[in-house]
Amino acid sequence: MDNFTIFLILIVIVAFLLVVVIMVQNPKGGGLSSSFGGGGTQQLGGVKKTSDFLDKSTWALATLMIALILLSNFAIPGAGGSGESKALDEDATTSQPLPNTNTANDTATPADATATDSTSN
Repeated sequence: MDNFTIFLILIVIVAFLLVVVIMVQNPKGGGLSSSFGGGGTQQLGGVKKTSDFLDKSTWALATLMIALILLSNFAIPGAGGSGESKALDEDATTSQPLPNTNTANDTATPADATATDSTSN
């Protein structure tokens, strides 16, 4: 397995975890934290601690994903080549010949050939 495949797998796993953490959160402050204690005085871990954990894990996973994406750029196959464009290379040969622009004296049209034949008789 090459480095790019490993980075790709890690990015997919982090993206899945990030989606799960974001979906667990409730934008109005409920979410996972309100389901533990039921909103009463009996709270497992406390509402504030659960929302802090979800908030910190969201930021950590987002930072990890950005870092993995930036680091995976170095693992792309062929990324270490020259930065110059092949289109601007003067030594490169063209794959197709250029069209002939001087067509005025090259060939006679069939109409010209019949006109010269009829005048010679």
